Amino acid sequence: MLRLVLPKGSLERATLELFAAADLAVSRSSEIDYRASIADPRVDEVRILRPQEIPVYVASGLFDLGITGRDWIEERGASVVSLGELNYSKATTNPIRVVLAVAAGSPFEKLADLPDGVRVSTEYPELTSRALAAHGVNARVSLSYGATEAKVPDIADCVVEITETGRALRAAGLRIIETLLVSRTELIANPEAAADPEKYHAMEQLLTLLQGTLEAREKVLVKLNVPANRLESVVDALPSLRAPTVSELSGGGGYALETVVPKAEINTLIPELKDRGATDILELALSKIVH
Repeated sequence: MLRLVLPKGSLERATLELFAAADLAVSRSSEIDYRASIADPRVDEVRILRPQEIPVYVASGLFDLGITGRDWIEERGASVVSLGELNYSKATTNPIRVVLAVAAGSPFEKLADLPDGVRVSTEYPELTSRALAAHGVNARVSLSYGATEAKVPDIADCVVEITETGRALRAAGLRIIETLLVSRTELIANPEAAADPEKYHAMEQLLTLLQGTLEAREKVLVKLNVPANRLESVVDALPSLRAPTVSELSGGGGYALETVVPKAEINTLIPELKDRGATDILELALSKIVH
């Protein structure tokens, strides 16, 4: 039913791991094969191509569905339907930022300080030109094919580049003065395909699996027992998506509790629950959370 295109390059590994965890494992003959398949009745065809190209191919109808970043959607000016964000990137769950950076010793403090004729090197010439023009800056924008941060100051006065943490830019002796775009990974669709009720329903189902898998990565299930006289104290310590499930133990005298909590809090939560009287505490990994 659906023709799907996935990103090759920096997002490739994280994307394939996400699909596998969502029970949508991508199969291909080798790591360099651009054709793949998913053993799912909703997916007829899978290609793995550069994320820069994906918005254009989806917009033109070559594919019904694709994954790429908001940065490339904006750069290519593609007319696609965004079905939803997928909170992952190359190495973290944080979005990437498209930033304008200058040499650490540059006198420029913000984008509007840049003079007419300023030389800008970037892999995002269209996005950059629009942002500079919006601030009244008439710049000389040149397309970079890589190593963009190395072009200041000899080849360019400043660069527009992507970053998750800013660490690489600082290491190159650059200073960020403006964020042009905050970009997250998105599931996008061809407008005509999204207008087809059957295809749209299948797209929404795939999105549910992917988003549910991403949310589950950040949570764990906690199960525990507690004496009746300590129930209130233990419940007060439990963060949860909703109120915890409480069941009376056979024979009375105590309760079994279970709830979903943020994984980042579990290392402090378990000892606190024990201190408050909880016993038989179990921490269980989750595969998906679907609301």
